[in-house]
Amino acid sequence: MASRSRAPRIQLSPSERETLEGLMRRRKTARGMAQRAAIILHAAKGESNLSIARAVSVSRETVGRWRTRFSVRRLDGLYDEPRPGAPRKILDKDVERVVTMTIERPPRAATHWSTRTMAKKSGLSQTMISKIWRAFGLKPHRQGTFKISTDPLFVDKVRDIVGLYMNPPDRAVVLCVDEKSQMQALDRTQPLLPMGPGQVERRTHDYVRHGTSTLFAALDVKAGDVIGACYRRHRAKEFRRFLEQIDANVPQNLEVHLVLDNASTHKTAAIQRWLLKHPRYHLHFTPTSSSWMNQVERWFADLTERALRRGVHRSVEDLEKAVLAYIDASNEDTRPFTWTKTADQIFESLAAVCRRTSNSGH
Repeated sequence: MASRSRAPRIQLSPSERETLEGLMRRRKTARGMAQRAAIILHAAKGESNLSIARAVSVSRETVGRWRTRFSVRRLDGLYDEPRPGAPRKILDKDVERVVTMTIERPPRAATHWSTRTMAKKSGLSQTMISKIWRAFGLKPHRQGTFKISTDPLFVDKVRDIVGLYMNPPDRAVVLCVDEKSQMQALDRTQPLLPMGPGQVERRTHDYVRHGTSTLFAALDVKAGDVIGACYRRHRAKEFRRFLEQIDANVPQNLEVHLVLDNASTHKTAAIQRWLLKHPRYHLHFTPTSSSWMNQVERWFADLTERALRRGVHRSVEDLEKAVLAYIDASNEDTRPFTWTKTADQIFESLAAVCRRTSNSGH
């Protein structure tokens, strides 16, 4: 029976160790290169290929390949082999310089780089800058948003709501409740030009407002059904009326768990009195600045995209009819959302955001 070849022994010089540890620490290092550096650092401790594979989450064959290449070519062996084709016109240091400037040094008197400004600064072509950015997944022209909750009960509320989503109680219904306020009945100043072959639908940029309405909605987390009502005002009075509508639609033998935000209309004395008269209702408030935890917000996004953004409504009544028609259509083909992240996974993701924010120096 053939025996496995013995893994080469790895010994590092001080400069090699410093380089590898730098690749591990630097958060801008490509994931593959960071993995290779981790493999070699583990190997230098005398660990077996199997234990390294488990620690770095790669296969044992991958560990053996990079361990062997490092033993023969040292640090140069950790870089990818040249591929067939035309010879490269720029060096690795040029690529590193572009990536580093893109991430760490904004241009003078501007917030971010464009391909043209970076090409002028680096001396490379605009096409080459585009290729480098695509290779490293860099998109300076784009910006996302985030908001970290400062709610002192954030952890408890997240665990409570995620528990409802992933392990709902027996003989109970879980409803995500919220209001989509200030929906505008908008009419374009000129008729739409319909879509045709080779021509997208077109509309005027300006519009006429015909009033607003507020949608109160409750999404059944398990079934995907939506209970909805439109009101012209957004007060505790309207919210209480909507609770009455929910109560009429949910069988009396079921407990009702409501997931909702911290709006003042949900906490008035009138609402508290109503809840005392209806003890089967249990309220679960999302943390502040955490509307993403309320699944009905995702349903609101679908409503906006499919029925409101491109709609033409010449009166508030037309708007409300369109919204209620969308609810009816949605309830005929229910597709409940599936919550997949555990509370611990959410906390890990937020911790990563906090670390990135701290490292950025802001």
